[in-house]
Amino acid sequence: MTTRTPISRRERPAKPALSREAIVQAALLVLERDGADKLTIRRVADELDTGPASLYVYVKNVTVLHALLVDGLLANLDLAWEDEEPWRERLHRVVEDYINLLTAHGNLARSAMFVWPDGPHYLSLIDLLLRLLRSGGVADKPAAWGIDLLLQHASVTAAEWAARASGTGQEVGELAAALASADPQRQQTLATFPTAAFTQGTPEERHRWALDVLLDGITHRRP
Repeated sequence: MTTRTPISRRERPAKPALSREAIVQAALLVLERDGADKLTIRRVADELDTGPASLYVYVKNVTVLHALLVDGLLANLDLAWEDEEPWRERLHRVVEDYINLLTAHGNLARSAMFVWPDGPHYLSLIDLLLRLLRSGGVADKPAAWGIDLLLQHASVTAAEWAARASGTGQEVGELAAALASADPQRQQTLATFPTAAFTQGTPEERHRWALDVLLDGITHRRP
């Protein structure tokens, strides 16, 4: 009978030190493998071979973790701009890219509505938006407030699109039916309104229109 030789735990390689960067990389692995719905502090801690309590030193909750993750995903976004492309078209393109990035990960889109992404790539996104709005003649204060509105619009749009894609959002037909049920006595204007106008247009068309409305207001309203 052979006796198994015990292995000293001291000979195991030391675990790498925890950091926000390590947590983000582990969270990205969980996101790509399991999806945003399965992304929890515990899952990320397991990936790093540690306990959840260790992670709370760096991220206080899963919403903050999502914010860090959005910054990590922004590394894949094109944030360059050559002056040959009109500033307004470039702004449309980067906001659409940001919406598509968030839409691909529904839970992250919802978190981005409440917490600012944290990290250098998010700062590069804001830097690009500032350059574009300044090129459009927008002063500093409306540019700063305008960027807040633009990113809110992007987050809400992405959350809505992601919910519909997953089957958890409200269908357009349900909204049409609700509008068509307006009481002629209580909602006189709505009852005689062509309610199909509320649901016309593709999501992309409506998003582009909304973004143009925001930009028109940002560029023309004085501080």
